[in-house]
Amino acid sequence: MRAVVAESFGGPEVLHLAQVPVPPLRPGEVLVRVAASGVNRADLLQREGRYPPPRGASEILGLEVSGVIDTVGEEVADWQPGDACVALLTGGGYAEYVAVPAGQVIRPPAGVDLVTASGLIEVAATVTSNLSLVGLSAGETFLAHGGTGGIGTFAIQYAVASGARVFATAGSRHKRALCRELGATDAFDYHHDWVAALRRATDRHGADVILDVMGAKYLPPNVDALAADGRLVVIGLQGGRTGTLDLGKLLAKRASVTATGLRGRPAAQKAAICAEVARTVWPLVESGRIKPATETRFPAEDAAAAHRHLASGDAVGKLILTWR
Repeated sequence: MRAVVAESFGGPEVLHLAQVPVPPLRPGEVLVRVAASGVNRADLLQREGRYPPPRGASEILGLEVSGVIDTVGEEVADWQPGDACVALLTGGGYAEYVAVPAGQVIRPPAGVDLVTASGLIEVAATVTSNLSLVGLSAGETFLAHGGTGGIGTFAIQYAVASGARVFATAGSRHKRALCRELGATDAFDYHHDWVAALRRATDRHGADVILDVMGAKYLPPNVDALAADGRLVVIGLQGGRTGTLDLGKLLAKRASVTATGLRGRPAAQKAAICAEVARTVWPLVESGRIKPATETRFPAEDAAAAHRHLASGDAVGKLILTWR
């Protein structure tokens, strides 16, 4: 089969197509013939050598795919060859075939084409599992950083559908307008004092829940932006991994900071998250309350160009690799 591989760590130029063996199928797994592969910022970090795959996972990049079931392994009862699917992966998605535990495979939402569906499962699983963890409730104030990325565009819509009052940060006027089109009450320019802007917009209340992809760089302002009993959940480290946490401010607000990752979770946890996505999120997509993000498609042989585009900061929505 063909796969996008990197012989060494480095920039996008290390990525190229190569012939590699089809992955072996173990009991409880299905083999997916891939139609499209979602591109995520974690893929860029792995390419650079800063995000190694969990032990035993494929070294090939890629955390989500769409396609059809090619082969069903032993102990799998709910899938047949030819079934359309999307899959949440630990790795291996930049390839024509991927083997994945059956619990991490679900049917795509009705009415969404198979290529577009490849960019839904990872963001849906990430956002829903984390907002469930910190208990975002109807009527609360929610802030999403990076409002026009794959995570941000989904998080805004999901939080709105959950009954929250939603705000976001974004860099350009165009991107802030897009956040508002997606349902955010307002969006703030992260080049300026977005904490002050948020506090003005909420009558000094702040955010009950913040979903953060930046990490260390935003840790102090995030704590400042939290409301009393607020919850900050960190899911990315684009702004560094080591920061200073003012425990006095956290204590005074009775606030909490949580940091979670999806990729390294046990298969049973991922299966439960995927089942919850199918049960609660896909109906929102099928009804139009959550719309798939704006997407940019690249043929698999142009994976390096996709990585350059994502790293440029100009990307909006989701990037997808397509396989002929």
